[in-house]
Amino acid sequence: MKSIRIALALVLLSTATAFAQSAPKVEVFKSASCGCCGAWVEHMRQNGFQVIAHDVGDVPAERRKLGMPDRLGSCHSAKVGGYVIEGHVPAADIRRLLKEKPKALGLAVPSMPPGSPGMEGPRAIPYDTLLVARDGTTRVFASH
Repeated sequence: MKSIRIALALVLLSTATAFAQSAPKVEVFKSASCGCCGAWVEHMRQNGFQVIAHDVGDVPAERRKLGMPDRLGSCHSAKVGGYVIEGHVPAADIRRLLKEKPKALGLAVPSMPPGSPGMEGPRAIPYDTLLVARDGTTRVFASH
């Protein structure tokens, strides 16, 4: 019986390790004092992403380094799978982006719309996730 439990534990550990290694890695640039950024990071982790969060003093400067237009800015910027993610983009939209692999800079949810991941609350509003082309033009990728 003990050997069966050990074998089962090894299988579970191996499966968990394989899942962690296959989970998409997200690198986030955020302010240390921003609570909603931390909530978005937690949303991403709960949806199976490996998140590396960097507290930075100048989020807009990081956004510009990544090539995201300031007019699409929010409170945090991220990188995943060769794409730039700006703001409170839902994990499901990022998974779709990684699956479809469009030729684009990435996704953005400009500003901080109530009801988006990390901005949950009683007064959610409809918002769009935008697909951002490399030239800065956008189109609606998903509506929420």
